[in-house]
Amino acid sequence: MTPHVTVGMDESPESLAAALWAAEEASLLDIPLHLIHVEEWPVTAEVPVLSAESLVERYETLLRATADRVRDDRPGLDVTTEMARGRAPAELTAAANEAEVTVLGSRGLGGVVGFLIGSVSLAVVGRARRPVVLVRSGSASSGAGSGDAGSGDAGSGIVLGVDIEQPCDPLLAFAFGEAARRDEELRIVHSWSPSPAYGYTAILDPGVGSGLGRKATEGLAEMVRPWRSKFPAVRVTEQAVVGPAAAALVDASRSAGLLVVGRRSRRSPVGPHLGHVAHAVIHHSPAPVAVVPFE
Repeated sequence: MTPHVTVGMDESPESLAAALWAAEEASLLDIPLHLIHVEEWPVTAEVPVLSAESLVERYETLLRATADRVRDDRPGLDVTTEMARGRAPAELTAAANEAEVTVLGSRGLGGVVGFLIGSVSLAVVGRARRPVVLVRSGSASSGAGSGDAGSGDAGSGIVLGVDIEQPCDPLLAFAFGEAARRDEELRIVHSWSPSPAYGYTAILDPGVGSGLGRKATEGLAEMVRPWRSKFPAVRVTEQAVVGPAAAALVDASRSAGLLVVGRRSRRSPVGPHLGHVAHAVIHHSPAPVAVVPFE
């Protein structure tokens, strides 16, 4: 299948912001943009057939209008649309697995809108085998056009959260690639805390704490070194900080244009799995959040 960027659409401002962000991403990657709306099917008996048909026409109009706006903003960009039928989590996850990147609208701090209510967005982010980006209505980048969907002050630069204790090459590749294409600075953050085995020693003895901090800094530099060589033009800063990773990343995201975090690709008997860090930043980061699966 031809590489492309997919965006899930509904009638919300967040959905339009996602479409504009996705259009910029598709332009940077020089690949087509695919707009999709999922019509929940089968229609329940409580929904009259005529109402269902009216909704189909309504969303087909939405897809056409969004495609026309994107083409006006980015002449030459190949844009396609699709009305899909089925269960939103399954259809959107399947679409995400075929895309280079999938972009979805995300509402406010702690919620999502339209067909992305709670379990649906978590299902896509938690199950997709490819990166998924969540975009809020006030965080569309300046390059994504103007209008209500792009209101608010957009941050700049890319923040990447890593754990030096586990390999995460897909995560590093995605973040470095985004920084290179966007000509943005990449700030890589690793959060650490003293092991419980140290007890109060690390607090009472500054030498112990500084030694652990030095080890974390050196480990981060070692992880990033080969990627600096692969992307010599990317401006990179590294920061090993003490404390909870989620809090550090949410704080860093306040001035960022994009926050990148990882998700372990593992099956869970209770459904889609997100680590607590990814879950926290999805709900609290004001910047767009890219969740990248890795082994």
